[in-house]
Amino acid sequence: MVIAGFAAVLALGTFLLSLPAAAVDAEGTSVVDALFTATSALCLTGLVVVDTATNWSGFGHGVILVLIQLGGIGILTFATLLVMMVSHRIGLRTRLTTAAETKTLGLGDVRGVVRGVVLLSLSIEALTAAVLVPRLAVAYDTEWSRALWLGIFHSVSAFNNAGFALWSDSLTQFVGDPWICLPIAVASILGGLGFPVLFEIGRRYTKPGGWTMHTKIVLWASGGFLLGGAVFVTALEWGNAATLGPLPVQEKVLAGFFQGTMPRSAGFNSIDISAMNSATWLGMDVLMFIGGASAGTAGGIKITTFAVLLFVIYAEVRGESSVNIFGRRLHGDVQRQALTVVLLSVAGVVGSTVVFMVSTTFTLDQALFEVISAFCTVGLSTGITAELSDPHKVLLSLLMFVGRLGPVTIASALALRRRVRLYELPEERPLIG
Repeated sequence: MVIAGFAAVLALGTFLLSLPAAAVDAEGTSVVDALFTATSALCLTGLVVVDTATNWSGFGHGVILVLIQLGGIGILTFATLLVMMVSHRIGLRTRLTTAAETKTLGLGDVRGVVRGVVLLSLSIEALTAAVLVPRLAVAYDTEWSRALWLGIFHSVSAFNNAGFALWSDSLTQFVGDPWICLPIAVASILGGLGFPVLFEIGRRYTKPGGWTMHTKIVLWASGGFLLGGAVFVTALEWGNAATLGPLPVQEKVLAGFFQGTMPRSAGFNSIDISAMNSATWLGMDVLMFIGGASAGTAGGIKITTFAVLLFVIYAEVRGESSVNIFGRRLHGDVQRQALTVVLLSVAGVVGSTVVFMVSTTFTLDQALFEVISAFCTVGLSTGITAELSDPHKVLLSLLMFVGRLGPVTIASALALRRRVRLYELPEERPLIG
């Protein structure tokens, strides 16, 4: 039902963007380009095949904004409710205090979740816009009405990790401006943490020791990847004359942090992605594939999925019989679900990359970057998106749709599908390694 609902909204968005009124050109936009843009907006990706700033009219920009907001709130609500449905821990029915402590789902819980998601989303977007609007109006001599629209659009795009910008060069003109880059980065990070984590921090911020395993994993892993991504991009691009090289030291640090944050699914860029080193692309591939937290606006296989497998490896190397994380034992079902999500995602990425390699002239690093960006709903590109043929645009649209709804749907379906086996088969071990 959820997938059908998103498909219906996608069809409506495609129709509206294909209307002549949605484009600056009176002839309108092709159906394939409208489908690609609508999918990218609804699935919070940010990849574009036409220039967002110059191709779409005010009506078209409005449609894109609504699709982003619907996609963000819809996915947050959907993912959070699924977390509540599949978690069988403690019977807390009145409020969602954590992503893993609800046994049953009552009507009051649904209302509370939806209300909380909407209010939290709108509040963070409003605070981000409150910083962007005066900065754009005063520092860049923008009319207040235009600055208000730009502030609202980019705050919504940032919190929902959509990556759409109303400037043709994304945010490259603001590469050294912390009053533009940092609010957008912070909003993207908060959206990527996920609603259950934000909700629990807000209610129990004075008792971090009592936070759940999910919240602790998300915060520790997110901090590590944010710091690691920023250091990685800054170090590899420090002397690149086409990216960070010409900038002053303080602007290099700001741009490195900003661009190291964006692969988690935000999709904005303040430096030229196409001019980066191939090694930087590969590192960003990894960051994009991992993504953000479950029940958040970020994409990827989710940082909790990656962390679970990392702890599984750690326990196996140490020879431990169970996987323990932050003083809690990890359920065996979660390990199998994480492995399933990762392997299915790898299969989707590899298969699509092979299709690109045999049907285009793009290099492997370009094709892999584009496919991962689409499947993990990031929105960064090496500059080849606009050169794609219609079949490849449709393929990327499918990847964005599956990448956004697929992992969480698969994970929840696996968790909800419980079968009690009344017998066990004889045990045997194959050779591993």
